[in-house]
Amino acid sequence: MKLSILMPVYNEEARLANALKQALDVDYPCEAELVVVDDGSRDGTSEILGAFDDPRIRVVTHQRNQGKGAAIRTAVANAVGEFMVILDADLEYDPQDIPRLLDPVLDGRAEVVYGNRTFGSHSSFSFWYVVGNKAVTTAANMLYNCYLGDLETCFKLMPVRLYRSLEIRSNGFGMEAEVTGKLLRRHIRPYEVPISYRARSRMEGKKITWRDGVEALWILGRERARRPR
Repeated sequence: MKLSILMPVYNEEARLANALKQALDVDYPCEAELVVVDDGSRDGTSEILGAFDDPRIRVVTHQRNQGKGAAIRTAVANAVGEFMVILDADLEYDPQDIPRLLDPVLDGRAEVVYGNRTFGSHSSFSFWYVVGNKAVTTAANMLYNCYLGDLETCFKLMPVRLYRSLEIRSNGFGMEAEVTGKLLRRHIRPYEVPISYRARSRMEGKKITWRDGVEALWILGRERARRPR
C-alpha cells in the first residue's frame, strides 16, 4: 500500500519548513509520498518548497489562490497512492498521529478513518471556535442519524478512488462538510481515532471564520436532501 499525504499551502512561510520536516520524519508503516499544492502563495512559500530535496515530495502550483477544497482537488488528481490523508501546513496537527489512522486500515477494520480532536484550554484558540465545531458536527449527526465526534477534522484518511468518486466541488473550507455529507449519504461511517491538536490564533494565521460554519451547515443540508448515488 502507498499513502499519499496531501498538503495544501497558502502563505505559510513561517511554518512550512517545519511542517515538511515533521511529515517526512514520520516512520510510516507503508510507502508514502507528500503532494504539496502551493495555492497561489505570495510570500516565500515557493522558495522554501524549492529548497527541499526529497524524492518523496511533489509540488504542484496554483497561479492564484483558489481555496483549500480546490487545492485538495488538485492534490488528489496528482496522487499516485492507493490511500490519502490531508495534512495542513499550519502545525496544528501532528503527523506522528498518521500511523494511528492507518492502523484500522492495515488490519482490515476500516477504509475511512477520521482523526478525532479533544479540545481543551491548551488546544483551542477560542470558546466560539469549539462551539461552532461542535454545532456543525451535531447537525451532521442529527441529519444523518450517526455519531461523529469531529466532522471538521483535517485528518481524513480514505482510498484515493473513493475521494475522487465523491466529486467534491467546494473550493474552500466547505469541502470538509461536503466530504462527510457525501460519505454519510452513502452509508459510509468513518472510523475515528483520537489525535493530538493545537489550534493557532488569528494572530498566528488562523483562517477559518464563522462564515465557514454557516456554509458547512448549508452544505450538510443540501447533501442530505440529495438522492444517494
